[in-house]
Amino acid sequence: MTLAAGKLNRRITIQQRTAGQDAAGQPVLTWADVASVWANVAGDTGLHTIRASGDLPAPVKRYSFRIRYRDGLNEGMRVVLGGQNFDIKTVRMDFAGRVWTDLVCELGANDG
Repeated sequence: MTLAAGKLNRRITIQQRTAGQDAAGQPVLTWADVASVWANVAGDTGLHTIRASGDLPAPVKRYSFRIRYRDGLNEGMRVVLGGQNFDIKTVRMDFAGRVWTDLVCELGANDG
């Protein structure tokens, strides 16, 4: 089984947190690119979460990004698409066929 190239129609960037320094030499956490890959973007379901600031329900949208099989991805990373940051919540992998990896992400919860 293969993953048809035509279905992978969105270019995404996968990022991870990395330690760096600001202009004053103080340690800061920043985001660094891990990979830029083609993906198929699916779904979005309306979830609601309570934000700590104000305890008001805020919409959280969930998306799945299917990419070619790739090791080394985890829930501490994020996906960037069209200037928006998607927090990776679950990494699902096709261990049997080693064809695809699904990145189940949320948009609207925080900055990634």
